[in-house]
Amino acid sequence: MRIRELPADERPASRITRHGPEALSDAELLALVSGQHDLATCAQSLHDYHGWVGLLRADIRAVATSLGTPRQAASLKAALEIGRRVAIASYSDRFQVKSPADVAQFFMVEMMALDQEELWVACLDTKNRLLKVAKVYRGSVNTAMIRVGEVFKEALRLNAASIVVAHNHPSSDPTPSPEDILVTRQIVEAGKLLDCECLDHLILAGNRFVSLRERGLGFPS
Repeated sequence: MRIRELPADERPASRITRHGPEALSDAELLALVSGQHDLATCAQSLHDYHGWVGLLRADIRAVATSLGTPRQAASLKAALEIGRRVAIASYSDRFQVKSPADVAQFFMVEMMALDQEELWVACLDTKNRLLKVAKVYRGSVNTAMIRVGEVFKEALRLNAASIVVAHNHPSSDPTPSPEDILVTRQIVEAGKLLDCECLDHLILAGNRFVSLRERGLGFPS
């Protein structure tokens, strides 16, 4: 159904004013932010891209074809990026890492739109507060490609006390591979030599993550 065919008080713009955004369906929210007036088209786009994260990752030209026009796709992409930046801003610049879940949530927000594997490093001070996040590598994480010195480069420049390493699996499966475990072991050993401890290596996939330290993979028992 097209929005103009709805009674005036049932249209998304009216309902969001009276009841708040939480009262709207995903299709209605998509219609508002994109300017696409056909709710069926919005619902189909959400289905085709498996929700908001899929739309965030998708190529803007493909989204334009799905929604109808480049302008509608641009409006949607802008709204999704605003949402991502708001989520990032909700973390203090010096938020404190107290558990793997703390830093995993931060990385998930930052890395959710990535369509290739990337390896990032969170540099922490002596109180486990975030100093900086460094993007180290893009591509498959394996021992042949990653130089361990690059993993610690920014941490050493900042005189960080420790690091947390994270990389994403663009698939929905965060299960560590043998290469992930081997890379972790090399990073942990290098951290001992450099007096900059690797606290954890997280593998992210969608809204799930695996802590290699918690599983005893690559870290000494």
